[in-house]
Amino acid sequence: MYWQLSWQPSSDWQPLTSGTGQATGGVWLTPGGQVVKRLLPGVEDPRHHAYWERQALVAESGIVAGTPGLRAPACLGVDRDAAGITLRMAYTPAASWTAEGLAGALGRFAGLSVGEPDWGARDVLRDRLRTVELRGGWDALKRAGLSSPAIQELWARRESALAVLDGLPRVPTHGDAHPVNLLGRDGDDVVAIDWEQFGLGPAGFDLGYLALAVDTPLDALVAAHGGDVRRGAALVAAYTGVSRAAWALTQPDPGYHVERLTRLSPIVDEALSHAS
Repeated sequence: MYWQLSWQPSSDWQPLTSGTGQATGGVWLTPGGQVVKRLLPGVEDPRHHAYWERQALVAESGIVAGTPGLRAPACLGVDRDAAGITLRMAYTPAASWTAEGLAGALGRFAGLSVGEPDWGARDVLRDRLRTVELRGGWDALKRAGLSSPAIQELWARRESALAVLDGLPRVPTHGDAHPVNLLGRDGDDVVAIDWEQFGLGPAGFDLGYLALAVDTPLDALVAAHGGDVRRGAALVAAYTGVSRAAWALTQPDPGYHVERLTRLSPIVDEALSHAS
């Protein structure tokens, strides 16, 4: 009888810390300069933000292989086996970007006309808020004395906020536009990694994620991005940022997300004005 050996990384591959998606089983750099990412079976719904095969499908399709503003690293191979998927990509060296430079790149990417694949993420914020509801909403903030009337009102208006986002133009989105994923440079364009949540989303979605991770005022980010994206960016940033802080309070070391909660106050107030 022959037994199929389980997939294992080569002993001469260097582990990398990037790549923390729910389906990611590990990321390595090979001696030849390839990045190898192992994807493990998980969420099966192709519209869910954490659909486990999406990164491989993005790479195979080439849908963002040469797009302006934002593009994926070159795909060097996708291998499927009974236990998962091995994705091979060109290594992306880190480049220096200003927050405004990243916002401008996101704006050029959002301005594309891209056909929506049937495996693209949809309703990312709605799905995430449903998960937050199942975990008790933002009650952890109240118990910790970190809530406020504005935060409580924002939670109460979440369905109105989602309706506003539903009414915005749908544009290409990376889905996790944190500077750690907006890694490389190709001229004026960003080479981005971790396309697990790629899809079409409300205008301003990616900018809202970026706003949570940088210290640049939203005014400057919106100006650099261009277009009518302020409502989407403020709503996505507010609901995502407060949800992250509430989740962090359930962890051993709340750290970063809770520390940034007080800085969210202006965006929470603005989001309330859009969600009314």
